[in-house]
Amino acid sequence: MSYLRLEKALMTNLQESLPRELLRTNRSGAYSCSTIVDCNTRKYHGLLVVPIPELDDENHVLLSSLDVTVVQHGAEFNLGLHKYQGNNFSPKGHKYIRQFDCDKVPTTIYRVGGVILKKEVVFQHYEDRILIRYTLDDAHSATKLRFRPFLAFRSVRQFTHENYTASREYHPVDNGIKTCMYAGYPDLYMQFSKKNEFIFQPDWYRGVEYPKEQERGYASNEDLYVPGYFEMDIKKGESIVFSASTSEIKSNTLKRLVQKEIEERAPRDNFFHCLVNAAHQFHNRAKNDDRYLLAGYPWFKCRARDTFIALPGLTLAIEEQDYFELVMKTAEKGLREFMKGKPLSVKIYEMEQPDVPLWAIWAIQQYCKECGRKKGYQMYGKLVDDIVDFIIDDGHPNLWLEENGLLRTDGRDKAVTWMNSTANGRPVVPRSGFIVEFNALWYNALKFAASLAAENGKTERAEKLEDIAEKCKTAFVDTFLNEYGYLYDYVDGNMIDWSVRPNMIFAVALDFSPLNAQQKKGVLDVCTRELLTPKGLRSLSPKSGGYNPMYVGPQTQRDYAYHQGTAWPWLGGFYMEACLKLYKRTRLSFIERQMVGYEEEMDYHCLGTISELFDGNPPFHGRGAMSFAMNVAEILRTLNLLESYSYQK
Repeated sequence: MSYLRLEKALMTNLQESLPRELLRTNRSGAYSCSTIVDCNTRKYHGLLVVPIPELDDENHVLLSSLDVTVVQHGAEFNLGLHKYQGNNFSPKGHKYIRQFDCDKVPTTIYRVGGVILKKEVVFQHYEDRILIRYTLDDAHSATKLRFRPFLAFRSVRQFTHENYTASREYHPVDNGIKTCMYAGYPDLYMQFSKKNEFIFQPDWYRGVEYPKEQERGYASNEDLYVPGYFEMDIKKGESIVFSASTSEIKSNTLKRLVQKEIEERAPRDNFFHCLVNAAHQFHNRAKNDDRYLLAGYPWFKCRARDTFIALPGLTLAIEEQDYFELVMKTAEKGLREFMKGKPLSVKIYEMEQPDVPLWAIWAIQQYCKECGRKKGYQMYGKLVDDIVDFIIDDGHPNLWLEENGLLRTDGRDKAVTWMNSTANGRPVVPRSGFIVEFNALWYNALKFAASLAAENGKTERAEKLEDIAEKCKTAFVDTFLNEYGYLYDYVDGNMIDWSVRPNMIFAVALDFSPLNAQQKKGVLDVCTRELLTPKGLRSLSPKSGGYNPMYVGPQTQRDYAYHQGTAWPWLGGFYMEACLKLYKRTRLSFIERQMVGYEEEMDYHCLGTISELFDGNPPFHGRGAMSFAMNVAEILRTLNLLESYSYQK
């Protein structure tokens, strides 16, 4: 029995199947994404979605979908599915689905009378090419297949509508055609492994509707261009491979290529393997061989903070130290350029955020734990020293070291922390001054850098950093700890934020904490009582003013809810690390139960991965981006921690 197998009853019930999405990526920025019944419900959905750097910095939907029609005795059975205005679905091909399996590659079994057709979809690694293999498992009479491509040629942030500018030109290529709707776009090559007939029958399919965009308060309708259809015979037991790409391929290589790509895929046969597969989907290899981690799908790019937080979980926790080093090589280049005031030559956004250097040191600290401090120092010791000196010397334009050893930042008018939602140009949560996680990370960075210096004979430097750390420790407790046993979220002059937020958990979870054991337990207890959910920590306690746990409605409404009560799995990772550090093996069964809350997500929302955030109240529905790097990373890192604590005596 496959771990990710969905039966006929679920697949044919659109209330159950439409919320379930499926993502495939090529590890170079392109992706293919839709629902499990191939009905696009977002403007970001598409069978072939690729970056086109010559146009802009966005992804672009070239091929929106491909409708397949089974033809027998002149009767046509269209297996496609589209939603049109007025809640109309056509042509309702989902009713022919008998089974869906997503073990190695997404595989759908259709049954039309005596015809059993199997469809397998795979995205070629590092190429902008989607491959679909159709196999006729059974048929009692002559059968034809008809393929009708729906073209968009637009940015993922826009819609296309019927117009007279779109080119209808097409040119024959090896067992297919190439076409391009607009100047500036690459040609789209649609080819088959078998000789076929292309019937030119241009038309616009009008009023295709995307309900996910409706839910989010956006425009939700577009028209898609269909240039015609391909038609060919298929015999029982025969396989036909379809390829859609921005480059031509020899059609006689398609069958071997699709088989090779399928064999290379690791099975998603359990919770851990699903997460490993999801981790690999965030990989992004640029043409110059720089390596990145995308922050999430479908709309996130590579962001600095997300990179450093996600990097240990997406690499070290699954024994892929090599990829850690490749990503860190690219990120270090960007960090050093920023610290020297030079323009960035790497495609990493938000490098200027003040906590980014602190998270970089935390990521290196995790590398040292997994790969050894000696190797870690050889690889990144100089970078750690340079970052610490950069901060001490007030090199950052928005991070200042005060006399008391704490770091201060200005976030009144611009969001500077991970709580970065804005409304009307201003932060929804304007965190400023002394920010709790910044200073927990700073104390941890100072102690870590001091320990590396001491181990490598730099006694004077170690003592200097220890002195700053000791001042920071005293000031941290004096500034943030209140009489109720938890930590203020930020302190900005006379402004003290009493809100119970999850950012205080870092002061308990990090290897070096300014809190003593009793203080740590107090903080953890408050987080457990007021913030813990089956999907991570809430961004705000229900007892605090402004609690807004449901991430629904139009953009402004969602912006106000984004960090005001929604639950975040990546924060849960640090919570569980804090539990293990304080209570050791006695918390193992508790944390294993917490993992069940995430495993439930494997066959819901986006299959095999974790959504960006969850409602803070039951039933804790997944929201936002369909796959989020920091969440996947911290769950993987928690599983790794669980394993290491399980082996401890």
